[in-house]
Amino acid sequence: MIGKKFILGATAATLMVPTTAMAADNGSSEQMPMADMQEMKDMSAGDVRASFDQLLSEHFVLAVLSMQKQYDDAPDAEEVQMNLNKNADDMQMAITSLYGEEAGQQFGDLFREHNEYTTDIVEATKNDNEAGLEDAEAEIQTFADELSTLLSDATGGELPQEAAEEALIAHEGDVQSAFDNYVAEDYQAAYTDYREGYARMFDIGETVSDAVVKGMPDQFDQNTTNTAADDLRSNLNMLAGEHFSLAVLEMQKGVNQQDDYDFVTWAEDGNTEDFRAAITSIYGEEAGVQFMDIWQGEHIDAQSDIVAATLEEDDEARQAAEDELKMFSEDFGAFLGGATEENLPTEAAQDAVWMHESQVLDTYDNYMNEDYEATYDSFREGYAFMFGIGKNLGGAISTQMPEQFGTDMMMEDGEMMPAEMPQTGMGGTANGNSPWAWVFASVAMTALAGAFMFRKNLAK
Repeated sequence: MIGKKFILGATAATLMVPTTAMAADNGSSEQMPMADMQEMKDMSAGDVRASFDQLLSEHFVLAVLSMQKQYDDAPDAEEVQMNLNKNADDMQMAITSLYGEEAGQQFGDLFREHNEYTTDIVEATKNDNEAGLEDAEAEIQTFADELSTLLSDATGGELPQEAAEEALIAHEGDVQSAFDNYVAEDYQAAYTDYREGYARMFDIGETVSDAVVKGMPDQFDQNTTNTAADDLRSNLNMLAGEHFSLAVLEMQKGVNQQDDYDFVTWAEDGNTEDFRAAITSIYGEEAGVQFMDIWQGEHIDAQSDIVAATLEEDDEARQAAEDELKMFSEDFGAFLGGATEENLPTEAAQDAVWMHESQVLDTYDNYMNEDYEATYDSFREGYAFMFGIGKNLGGAISTQMPEQFGTDMMMEDGEMMPAEMPQTGMGGTANGNSPWAWVFASVAMTALAGAFMFRKNLAK
């Protein structure tokens, strides 16, 4: 497991940079699909970690989605699987940029072959083929053996083979458990697995990127990727990416009126609560209440209203919901600008929030138009956009509160990055406990209390 992590949700998942204004006013934070990226050798160590975080977490999201879509015989299932392989292509490019064509090709071939196991598992499950499931399990073990050996060799042993294999097997277990619980219609367990498995990919991203940087000490600007500044950026990206993936999934499940819709929104409520708790820990109870009023009322509920308007074929209701989202971008951008004392400029924040909302709507509208190629193009674009948040928002908060956050790190533009996160009780521990342990504990208590926050019923 990776070192100490902290959850800081003041991002509220919408400060996706770059925007021109934000880059100019508060430093640059480029994050884009790997096909458009500079080579990893030319990145900062923190950028390398953020890139692995993006690619690995996107793999998890698309793998879970692909298995659900294939099991349901969804019309977009093939396109999701194709984009899972596009993600593998991007990972191949990343490895190639670090270790050359041969290593990149080996990595890409392994991952694309691995992606086919998702189809094998789904088909075996649908056909009650126990032998097929056993074969797929053996293939997964072979994949873990071969990829862990490749990564260990490439990093000169900085990533131990046994540790890499253990992490890969744990990831495969997350995907399998999420799928098995989906098939069993135990949707609470399925989406608990989803959140836990998604968070694990950021642990793996930290481990891999740190080994890469340590194995190439003369190449990067620092010899580690787990500084406090890197942890801050990674956690902001983790929360933001989860928000985007769940928002898209919620709207698809809602418009199809699928049985697991309420549990996707339940997971989304958990993500929202993470943000509220973090806002409160930094800016106090009043700010946390204000955040919830804006985030839930003008944002999450408006997405559900768009789905309801689609089912009711009500164009006026759709426009009203879009107007709510536009108001949300204005209000939330102003909230963040005010909270950070304009270290994060209000106008830039508003533009970025609206860009995010537009990407969610584009993904939904392409899905409704049955243009699935465009659906998952916009999905990947929107997901990558979420990974531009960490450096700018973290820099704004640490510049605003240097005495609280401690500053022994400097951003590329000279702004200070926090060396230590506030002790909110939400982070992991030095012995490697998951930073999400507190989330799942609160989820369990919520379930026992019967306090699920189910959305209003959609039109029948």
